[in-house]
Amino acid sequence: MTQSLRTKLATWCFLGAFTVSLTGCSGQMIPRTSLRQSQFRANQLYGQNKGMAQESEQYKRLMGQLQQQNDQLRGNLDIANKRIDNLNAERSQLAKLASQKSPLSSDATARLEEWARKFPNVSFDPTTGVAKLESDMLFDPGSDEVRSQAEAALREVAKILNEGATRQLRIQVVGHTDDRPIVKASTKAKHPTNWHLSTDRANSVLLSLKKHGLDERRMRSSGAGMFENVADNKDPKARAKNRRVEIYVLAPDAKDVAAVRDTNRE
Repeated sequence: MTQSLRTKLATWCFLGAFTVSLTGCSGQMIPRTSLRQSQFRANQLYGQNKGMAQESEQYKRLMGQLQQQNDQLRGNLDIANKRIDNLNAERSQLAKLASQKSPLSSDATARLEEWARKFPNVSFDPTTGVAKLESDMLFDPGSDEVRSQAEAALREVAKILNEGATRQLRIQVVGHTDDRPIVKASTKAKHPTNWHLSTDRANSVLLSLKKHGLDERRMRSSGAGMFENVADNKDPKARAKNRRVEIYVLAPDAKDVAAVRDTNRE
């Protein structure tokens, strides 16, 4: 082989190798760099699509949780609205009780007037037959335990309400508070709100009357919280009058607050 032939053969081999490096299986001209970039971009898009699919599933789960919370909140709102309706009905009934004509006999009325004059921080309305006992006389601050010195007043009123024709009358005990929120931790643990405190105090007076001889079947108790004021809460002395327990004397067929509440639940 001559030198010229060897030179031509080497040139052909070089050109053949260069041509192969620029072609794919289909014979089209695709630079290797572009091919690698395309593959890298395809991998990027695959990863992004996978991440978006995962985020979409997370959003779906979050939407499901939010829907459950929304349904629960709607249910709680319905319950709260029903409670408000019941409380408004109770307040309306209490207003009727406060304006009722006393079913007490003249003798019982006179004895209750004398009872109110005997004990400080106690009042009695002969027109309606409602007795009011200030809570500061009945209880220590934030407590629902009847003070020992208040037992004498409750014992005497129980005796009056348990004699003669008065034995046929029914008793409604209603607790009231002022507008100050309960903040003391020990008190809040037992009475979280003024609603609780007013109701708990009414229950305590009812149980005291039972202890002093009144038939518990004659009695009902309820709480009005801070929403039935009789004085201005801005003045400390006046505010004390709002902290009270009221004893209503009802006719045997009177419809009391508890009956109204049961009717609203039907």
